[in-house]
This record gives sequence, structure tokens and C-alpha cells, in this order.
Amino acid sequence: MSVHQKNREFIGRFRSALYDLDAVKLRGQLEAIFAPDAFIQLAFPLGTMTGPGALYEQAYAPLLGSVPDLERRDYIVVAGPQDDECWVGCGGYYTGVFEHPWLDIPATRHLMTMRYCEFFRVEDEKIVAMHGLWDIPELMIQARAWPMSPSLGREMLVPGPATQDGIVSGAYDADRSTASLALVESMLEGLGDFAGGRIGELDPGPYWHSKMNWYGPAGIGSNRRITGFRNWHQIPFRSGLPDTDSDRGKPYTQCYFGDGDYVAFCGFDAMHMTVGGDGWLGIAPPGKRIRMTSLDFWRCENGKIRENWVLVDLLDVYQKLGVDVLRRMREYTVDRQANPPAL
Repeated sequence: MSVHQKNREFIGRFRSALYDLDAVKLRGQLEAIFAPDAFIQLAFPLGTMTGPGALYEQAYAPLLGSVPDLERRDYIVVAGPQDDECWVGCGGYYTGVFEHPWLDIPATRHLMTMRYCEFFRVEDEKIVAMHGLWDIPELMIQARAWPMSPSLGREMLVPGPATQDGIVSGAYDADRSTASLALVESMLEGLGDFAGGRIGELDPGPYWHSKMNWYGPAGIGSNRRITGFRNWHQIPFRSGLPDTDSDRGKPYTQCYFGDGDYVAFCGFDAMHMTVGGDGWLGIAPPGKRIRMTSLDFWRCENGKIRENWVLVDLLDVYQKLGVDVLRRMREYTVDRQANPPAL
């Protein structure tokens, strides 16, 4: 059995703990799976922490206090190498009844969904690093507490792979994985050319399936076909962030690997750009250079990319540009806040 197959199975212990979640047992389960000094990065405002105890206290315990029947559902589980390291990537969503406020997002008392991309570096059957984005803005939309500009794409519960094979099992197929990675790398180089004006590189022929779906984060939304991707994400993105570049394969990249038909990328602060032009997402262009976090999964089919799941830490982007989104959300929902300001 290959190391990547073993690691997919090992991460099953983490997945099981959060699927049949027992709030009393969870801390001990995390301590059994994570190294004591594991390095953990999550979306803003959860931030960086060390060890499973901090992960429980700062992330899962507060979320459980708001969603007592919290459940994790994976639809992508892949594994592969980054240099001499071994990684596992998971995509899916958390769900449950949103009973009490979380991060001051007002409770809905209804079923909630919050998408995630999470990556784990595994050594000797311990998680030594976790890098994850939870789509916190998705929960704001469900709570009618949206403080940012409207999405250009379609907001929806993002589906798993059309082929229903995202939870990869069996032996690691190195040749197939390498071919998928090469296709995605060529596509990303084409997007870089697009930044220089070669819009033709975004035609479906070279890389994308004619019925491709691009599943973006809340605040950007999802799109279908290359025209949807181009009109409702890529052109606005490049117009407001014209000098975008990526540190793919450089120190800011945690991992970038293929696993069969799937390719995974984890890059905390791995994209850098200046917010210029006429701005992005309704943010006035300050001319300020920032770094952006993006976590991706791509699914390849018959030599073309057919699906792409993307999460971006939008709250972190706004924060770096001096916009306190959580404060604006509290002001927008003052009538539903637990501690509103005095009149």
C-alpha cells in the first residue's frame, strides 16, 4: 500500500470524528490524531494556532456552541506529495442547525451549510500541519447578514464532483496524477498570459471542458462555461487586481499535487497583487499591495478540466485593505445582536 493511500485512510479517523461528532469526545480524538505542536492555519478571524487543544478551544468548541449537532460531510479526499512531504486535501461542508450566534453572525435556527477546503500534512500517522478555509461569508448570507458587495456569480450549496468519485481510494496512480497536474499547470500559465491580454487563451479548447463549472466562494459565487467564468470572475478579478501573480511552488505554497483525476492546491498568502484599476468586489482601489489565500481542487475529465472548487479568504482580503467586515456586519444586524450599542 502506498503512503498516499495510507494517509487517505488515516485522515478517515479525523473525518469520522467530525461526521459522528461527539462534543465530549472530540478534544481527545483531536489529541490522538494531531501532533502536540501541530501548526494550524484557518480563515480570518480564526487565524493561526498550535496544537489540537488550541484547535478545539478556538475553532471547534465555539462552533459547536452555535451548531450543537455539527456534522462534517466530505466529497473530496485526495492525497499526494509536495517535495518530500505527504499531504491530504479534503473538500466538503459543515452542516447542522444554527442555534446560537457565532462570530456575532446572528443565528437562524435553520439548517446551515459552510463549505471548507482543508489540507493536512501527515508524518508518522500524525497530523503535523493543517491549513484550512471555512467559508464564513456563506453563513452570513444564510443569516441575512451580508455586509459586503453582492456576488456577481450564483450563490448556492456547491455540489460535489459530478462523477461522485472525489473520495479517492485504492492505490496512488502516479502517471495519471502527473498528467492531471500538467493539465492544470498549463491552464494556470494560460491565465497568466490572459493577464497580459491574451484573452484567447481562455477559450475552452486548450484546457477547459465546454460544460465546465467553477465553484467560487461566497461573495464571488459560482459560474458555468468559460463565458461565465470569464464574465463574472476572471475579468472583474483581473481588472481590479491587474498585476496578480502566484507563488505556486514557492515558500508560500503549502502543497500542490495530483491524485488521479484530481489536482489540489493550498496556498496561504500565495497570491500577491495590487488592488488598483476600479477596485474589486466593490472595494475602492487603494493601490495597496496585498497577499491573498486561495485553496483549490480541480477535476480533470478526458484531458480537460470540468470542475474547479475554489475558496478565497475574502474576510482576510478586506481586513488587509482596512475594512472591518465583522464590525459592519454587527452594525447591519444591530437589531439581532446579543449586545447592541446603547441608544
